[in-house]
Amino acid sequence: MSQTIFYNSQCETIPRDGLEQLQIERLQSTLNRVYRNVVFYQAAFDSHRVNLQKLKSLQALRDIPFTTRQDLQKSYPYNMFAVPLRDIVRIHSTAGTAEKPIVVGYTRNDLRNWTECVARLLTAAGITEHDVVQIALDYNIFAGGFGFHQGAEQIGATVIPASLTTSVEKQIMIMKDYKTTVLITTPSHAVNIAAGIEDMHVHPDQLQLKLALFDGEPLGDQLRRELEQQLHIALTDTYGLTEVMGPGVAGECHARQGLHINEDHFIVEIINPKTLQPVKIGDEGELVFTTITKEGFPLIRYRTGDITSLNPQPCACGRTFLRMAKVTGRTDDLISFRGVGFFPSQIEEILTETVGQNPQYQIILDRAGGVDTLEIRLEVSGKFPSIDGIRALETFLEQLAKRIRTVLDVEAKVTFVEPKSLQVAEGKGRVLDKRPGY
Repeated sequence: MSQTIFYNSQCETIPRDGLEQLQIERLQSTLNRVYRNVVFYQAAFDSHRVNLQKLKSLQALRDIPFTTRQDLQKSYPYNMFAVPLRDIVRIHSTAGTAEKPIVVGYTRNDLRNWTECVARLLTAAGITEHDVVQIALDYNIFAGGFGFHQGAEQIGATVIPASLTTSVEKQIMIMKDYKTTVLITTPSHAVNIAAGIEDMHVHPDQLQLKLALFDGEPLGDQLRRELEQQLHIALTDTYGLTEVMGPGVAGECHARQGLHINEDHFIVEIINPKTLQPVKIGDEGELVFTTITKEGFPLIRYRTGDITSLNPQPCACGRTFLRMAKVTGRTDDLISFRGVGFFPSQIEEILTETVGQNPQYQIILDRAGGVDTLEIRLEVSGKFPSIDGIRALETFLEQLAKRIRTVLDVEAKVTFVEPKSLQVAEGKGRVLDKRPGY
């Protein structure tokens, strides 16, 4: 995998001056389209007195207001779409609660561009038409599984849609019998598979596996080293988020010195999340994306909440796109758990629905046997509905856990604790993350 291979060398090695000119042209077209077709952007541009005719450089983008997650939630479901619904051929969304998820629509051209972006990062990681790619991600309203699937098929690889719901034992059986060479999954599920291989007494050298691509969760350096050693493979990190596109926004090449951003489709900025001003190139700050090819759901200066930095230096692989460092934190309290992101406020909404206003709770994230665990500790109070008997108590907790699973698509254990025992949970102590590497 040391040989540099490109999926689209003309785009991936474009000189920086040519890239900037292409970005400006596509940006101008996108801005005019959203101003005409999206009421939110028309109002935002008018209120900030944005003159689209004068926007002739990337630096002028700073005069345009940001788009936030809250803006997208308020647009539920279709108010941010820039084309009629009849032109949307695919819909994905984020997890939602009473505040509603973020709904993203794709036109046929959007799907083609998305497929190309994923095909590029798969090729950069070393995947070819000779590979057998096992995708252990959710195939549902989240974008991950479908994005990688269509990209792998595009480069001609053999795709096994194993899904995240398939048992670990069956995943390993498929891996062994079907001669899987590439695994695409979340870091936490890879830990499950590594533990399963050991339990089933399968030596890694009995497998054809050579590479794994990760999505949906942060990949710590320590966990990366452990999995590479346990599975005898190379690991490649990727970055994507449903609002911007899904997987395919950025990914590592074989050099693994940062994640190349597909800059002919996205303009990227790093800002100080407090002052909202640009930081010096190379400094850490909040990642901001502007989409410049999306038709269905274009975004202008979208604040991702992810903290990272950019590397403008040439990469040994020959790609000219900027590289982003791995995400080191958040500007908010988003929790990443088994490939799903959710906020403590979403848990609180579900608890409030069940037990009334101001529930006292604490979220405990841990890792047991290599598997991420989620426990929600809830103080018993006089506000609770009448619960008589152990069986009724167990049923209540099971129903609460089921509600969390239904709304957020995460498995949680809910336990009762004594009144006033969670005083430490106020403020930052509301979430206790004990997972190594987090």
